[in-house]
Amino acid sequence: MAPPANHPQTPAERLVALSIEWTWPLWLVGGLYIAGPVLGWTLAGMVALAVYLDGLPGNGGKPANTPFAIQAWLLGMAAMLVILWIGHANFDLGMGKTVKSSIGWAKGWALIALFPLAGAVLKIRPEVIYRAVCKLGLHTLIVLPIFVTAPYIGLPELLWVSPLKVLGGAGPDYFAAQLYTIEPGAGTPRWQFFAPWSPAAGLMGVICVLLAVREPRLGWKSIGIAGGMALALFSQSRLALVALVVIAPLVWGIARLDRWWIWLIAAPIALAFGLFGHTLIDLADTAINEFSSARADSSRVRAALGRIAIDRWQTEAFWFGHGVVENGPHLVEFMPIGSHHSWYGLLFVKGILGAIALAVPIAITLGVLFVRSLSDATAQSGLTMTLVLSLYSFGENLEILAYLYWPALVVIGAALSAPKPKKATGKAA
Repeated sequence: MAPPANHPQTPAERLVALSIEWTWPLWLVGGLYIAGPVLGWTLAGMVALAVYLDGLPGNGGKPANTPFAIQAWLLGMAAMLVILWIGHANFDLGMGKTVKSSIGWAKGWALIALFPLAGAVLKIRPEVIYRAVCKLGLHTLIVLPIFVTAPYIGLPELLWVSPLKVLGGAGPDYFAAQLYTIEPGAGTPRWQFFAPWSPAAGLMGVICVLLAVREPRLGWKSIGIAGGMALALFSQSRLALVALVVIAPLVWGIARLDRWWIWLIAAPIALAFGLFGHTLIDLADTAINEFSSARADSSRVRAALGRIAIDRWQTEAFWFGHGVVENGPHLVEFMPIGSHHSWYGLLFVKGILGAIALAVPIAITLGVLFVRSLSDATAQSGLTMTLVLSLYSFGENLEILAYLYWPALVVIGAALSAPKPKKATGKAA
C-alpha cells in the first residue's frame, strides 16, 4: 500500500523528485543521457532489495505480487534483448557490435520496463512526480527568456558539447547544450531546450502539462502547466499540439463513461458522424495534408524512411530484423532507416517479433488502465501517459528517449499497482 499524500518522501521518491528537479543543471553539463539509465538501474536495485526484504520470514515470507501488466513489460523488453542477439547472429555482426547493442538495450528498451516496475513495487506516489514536474516548469520559465532572445541578440546556437559524450556512446545531440536551431528553408529559430531535438522537447512539454494538471495546489499547477506549454509551443512540434488537443479531452471523457450525461452528449455526435461522415473524412484528409505540408521536407523524409524500412524488413529480415540501425541513402539525407517511428524502426531492427514485444505490453496496459480510469484518478494519469507514448510511437523512437520521459513511465507503474477502488455499498447519506 502506498503511503498517504502527506507522508514524508521515501528514499525512492526523493531520488525521483530530485532527478526531475535537477533536469536543467544536468542538461547544462551534458548529464541527462547518463542520469536516466543510472536512475533506472538504481531503482531496479532498490526493487530487488525490497523484494528480498519482503520475502524474509520476519516480514511475512512472501514478496508483494507484481501486477500482470508490469510482468508483460518485463517479458516484452527482455524479449527485445534475445531478439537483438538472434538478429546479430543471423547477420554475423560480431561480438563487438553485439556487446555495444546490448549496452544500448540497457539504456533504452530496458528502461521502458524498469521505471514502471519501480513505480509499482516501490509505491512511488504520483503526487511526488506532479510537484517535481511543476518545479521543473518553474525552472523552465526562469530560463525561457534566455532561450527566446538568444537568436535575436547574437548568442551562439550551440554552447558546448559535454565531454561526458565519451561515456554515452550516442551522438553529440544527447550531450549538447543547444540554445536554439535554425529551421532549414524557413530560416526561423526553433527550440529544443533540454531535449536532443525539438519534437522530443514537444513530447516533454506534453507530458509536463498533463502531469501538472494533476497537482492539487493551484499555484504550482499553474506554473507547471505554463512551463510545459512553453516547451510544447516553442518546440514548434506538430505532434505535440495534436497530443495536447486530443489526449486530455479523450481521457476526461473515458473517465466519465459510466455517467449518463456523457452518453447523452455522445449520441448526437455519433449521429452527426453517421450523417456527415463522408464530409468529415474529407475535412480530416485535408487537415492531414496541411499538417504534413507544414514541414514538407520533414514529412517527405519521414515517409521515405518508413517505405525503406518496410521494404527491407519484408524482403530481408522478417522475423528478427537486421539487428542494428543502418543509415539510409541520400534520398533521406542519410538518416537512420526507421527513425522517427518506433514501429518502422522495430520492424527493421528487430523484425515482427520485436514489434509484437512492444505492442502486447502497450495493449495490456491500455486495457487495464482504461477500465480502472472509470473510478480512479491515478489510473487516469497512467492512461494519459500511455496514450501519449502510444501516439508518439508513430513520430519518435521510444527507446532512445526513455532516458528523458521516464517520469511518465513511473506514473504508469504506479497506476498499474494502485489497488482497485472498492465499490460503494449502501446509499449515500
